Amino acid sequence: MSSSLLIDRLVEALRCLPGVGPKSAQRMAFHVLERDREGARRLAEMLLLAVEKVGHCTLCRTLSETELCKVCSSEHRNRALLCVVETPADVEAIEQAASYSGLYFVLMGRLSPLDGIGANEIGLDALGDRLDKGEVKEVILATNSTVEGEATAHYIAEIARSCGVKTTRIAQGVPLGGELEYVDGGTLAHALVGRREL
Repeated sequence: MSSSLLIDRLVEALRCLPGVGPKSAQRMAFHVLERDREGARRLAEMLLLAVEKVGHCTLCRTLSETELCKVCSSEHRNRALLCVVETPADVEAIEQAASYSGLYFVLMGRLSPLDGIGANEIGLDALGDRLDKGEVKEVILATNSTVEGEATAHYIAEIARSCGVKTTRIAQGVPLGGELEYVDGGTLAHALVGRREL
C-alpha cells in the first residue's frame, strides 16, 4: 500500500487484467506515472473508446465495431462451414495460422456448471437456431482440450446431430516440430487415438 490513495486505486484497477498480480500492477502503475504519462493518456483514451465502441457481431458473436464483423460480412467465406471457438482470441489465432475459409461462432466461454455457466450463458440457443436454418453443413469444434472444453464440444455435437449437421473436431496431439519424449501423456494419447492413414 502506497502513501497515495490514487496510486492504490490505479494498482487495484490494473489487477483486473489477466495474469497481473499486485506486484506487476504496482510496477505498471509506477512506470506510467514516472516515465510514460503520455503513454498512460493514450492507453486510457483507447480503453475508453474501445469499451464504448466495440460490441459483438450479431451473427458470430465475436468482438466487432460494426453489426457484422469482417469475416461474417465477407462474400468470399464458405457459409456451409462453421467453426465453433471459445473466445475472439481463438478466431484471431485461426485466421492468422490457418487457411480456413468458413465462418465462426464464438461461445464467449465454455460450459462450467460449477461456475454457473450453462448452455444459455454461452449462446448455445443461438447456435441451435443458426444450425436449424440449414445453411451450415459442417460444424468444426475448436474448443480447448480442457475438461470443460471437451464437455462443451460434446454438447454442441449433440445439438448439431439433432439438426442433421456433420460435426468434426480439430485434430489434437503432437505439435509440429515436437519430440515425443517431451510430449505429455494426455497429448500423446489424443494423438494416438486421432491417428490417420497416410
